[in-house]
This record gives sequence, structure tokens and C-alpha cells, in this order.
Amino acid sequence: MKRPTSQQRIGPRTLFRSLAWLRICAIAGQSAAVLVCALWMRLDIPLLPLLVGIGLLAVFAVFAAWRLAQPWPIRQWETILHVAVDTLILGYLLHFTGGASNPFITLLLVPIALSAAALSVGAVFAVAALVGVAYLILLFWYVPLPTPMQGTTASGFSLHVLGMGVNFVIMALLLAFFINRLARAVRLQQLEIQRVRERGLRDEGILAIATQAAGAAHELNTPLSTMRTLLPEIRREHAGDAPLAEDLALLEGQVDRCRTILREMVAFGKAQLSQVPEQLTLASFIHGCLERFQLLRPEADLQLSMSEDDARTLLRTPRGLRHALINLLNNAVDASAVNGSQAVALTARCDQGWLELIVRDYGPGFTVTGEPAALGQSLKQTGLGIGLALAEATAERLEGELTADNTDNGAQMSLRLPLAVIAAP
Repeated sequence: MKRPTSQQRIGPRTLFRSLAWLRICAIAGQSAAVLVCALWMRLDIPLLPLLVGIGLLAVFAVFAAWRLAQPWPIRQWETILHVAVDTLILGYLLHFTGGASNPFITLLLVPIALSAAALSVGAVFAVAALVGVAYLILLFWYVPLPTPMQGTTASGFSLHVLGMGVNFVIMALLLAFFINRLARAVRLQQLEIQRVRERGLRDEGILAIATQAAGAAHELNTPLSTMRTLLPEIRREHAGDAPLAEDLALLEGQVDRCRTILREMVAFGKAQLSQVPEQLTLASFIHGCLERFQLLRPEADLQLSMSEDDARTLLRTPRGLRHALINLLNNAVDASAVNGSQAVALTARCDQGWLELIVRDYGPGFTVTGEPAALGQSLKQTGLGIGLALAEATAERLEGELTADNTDNGAQMSLRLPLAVIAAP
């Protein structure tokens, strides 16, 4: 029941972030390669143009990092533009270091591989076309690589083979690292889509139940009114029958209770439409829930734990939260009754920006999986299977979470809600 949190999504922003890290790696690697060739191997390469190209890439990396920190959405065309800039600068550096004969020419394939994992087909073709044009230009227009100081063909060939080996290692590391990041983002997005789909199916079921409940409430009002009218007359006709009078009085009280529940359902619907939450302290909210719960389950032995400081916390409590807590308490009483107990414990506390409502029972605990029954399925013979589903839906709607855990002598349900969402300003 605990919601997985993930901020990573596949798409332009993910590719944008990967390009930013790849750009930093490219700046470090290119700088090291140029300095090694010029200072250690003493190759006669155009040092100034190469350093200018690396400097331009560094400036662009700073701009890209700033852009990534902005809240504006990153468009696909913007990502393609950044890939184009990286490709042009890489092509510029390769132009001064042998063009297509440079063993590092295959680095031009890295943007295509990354784009294929994050962008649309059209965008990938655009990147591939850009890389292809750059490769064709480097085939015919480039500055040849200087020969080593030894001046032998064998040493030049050995240097080329060494460069190919270094390039192979770099390509393997880059593709393994960044493709893994993109693939992980794909998996996380698939899990998120599956979770949203399951939530949508559950919410559709809840909506269907709510629709049926509204129709039933409308239809029940008439027979309840009829019974409320007839019961006093029957009591008057059988005033001498004391046992029957007691039963009729109890039945009349139950009819009044049903009418009260129907009125509360209507009031709850109006409150939901108005979107105006109640503003009251945590103590008032908890005691209001417990008064209603004691009417429903007078046999329950409830223990409340709440500090005085937390009790004064002012909340903007949506009405759905009240029903969620009562459902959890009701389920806890049923669980404790399995072991012959009526004890239930409720802990309400505010901790590090969260409101925690912990309901503990003294029953047999959850199964090995610890998962609640699906909507419409109950582990209780008399249950309807919607209590936990409604509580979980309320938690998700309020950006919170509902977790289930076993304890030494029972189980507990923890409803955690962010105070930033439900606390009054």
C-alpha cells in the first residue's frame, strides 16, 4: 500500500540530464587526450584550435546545467538542439585530429544511441541524419594527424591501434552507464503507468459503489419514513405488552439511526461539492471521530495516545479523512474480536512534517504478504471489502500513504499525511 516514489521519467528531460553528465565526461576526456598528445607524446597538433573547441563545449555545459535547473518543461526540439551542438563541437575537434581516420570517430554514434532510448522516431532520424552529415564531411575535409616523432609506419599504426583500444573502452563504459540509466527510467515509468492504471480501476470501482449508494440512499428514505410513522402507532396499540414495547423502541431507535446516516451522506456529498474542508484542531477532529465510532461500536475498548502539543495542531481536514479513520478503527475491532478481545489503540502524532494516525489491533495480524484485500473482497465474513480501499484512496488523494505492519500481538495500520497539505495556514 505504500506508494513508490519516483521522479525519474523517460523522455527529453532524462536525455537532457544524461547529455549534461556526458558533456562533463567529454570535456575531461578531451582535455586529457589533447594534453597527453601535445605535451607527453609531442605530436604536432593544432593545440590552440582544439583548446578553443573544448572551451566552447565547457561554456555550453554551464549553460545546459543552468537550463536543466529551470522549472520550464524541456521540449524535444530543445534536446535535439543540444545534441546538434555536441555533435558539431565533436566534429570540429575531429576535423583537426584526422577526421574520419581518427580512432575516436565512433563517438559520433553515442548521441544516436541515447536519442533512440528517449526520443521519438522522427527525432532519432534527425539526430542520425546530422551525425551522418558530420561523418561525410569528416571523410573529405580534415587536418591529417601528424606522425609520431619516431617517424616509422609501424609506430604510427601502433598509435592508431592504441587509440582504437582506448576508444573501445570509452564507448563500452559510456554506453553501459548511460543506456542503463535510460533503461532504468523506462522500467520506473512502466511501473508508474501500471500503478496509475490499477488506481484508476480501483477509483472506478469506488465511483460505481458511490453511485449505487446514492441511489440506495434515495430509495431507502421512503421506507424509513413509513416505518418511522408506523412504529409509534404500533407502540400505542400494544401499550400493555412490555417486551414488545421494548423491541419496538429499539427498532424505532435503529430507524432514526438509519435516517441520521442518510442525512450525513447527503451532507458529506454537499461538502465534497463545495470543496471547503473543515478547520479544527487535531484534538477536535480525533474526538469527533471517536464519538461517531463509539456509537457504531459501543463494545470497543479504545485507548487514545496524543500529546497536548500535537492536539493543538490546526488542520484543514477533508470529510473523507474522518470516514477513513473510522473504517480503520472498525476493522481493528473486528480483528481484535477474532482473538476474543475488544481492545483497540489509536495514536495521533505530528512528526517531521507528517500527521500519523496509527490504529493498532490485538488480532491475528496480516498474512505473509501483508497486502489488503482488493476492492469488493474482504477477509471478514460480514465485510464488504471497501473499507481499506476507501482509506487508501483517501491517503493517495491527500498525497499521503497507508502502510500495514504486524506487531508482536496483532497488527497496525499507519495513515501518514503531509501537514503541508492538511494543516491550516
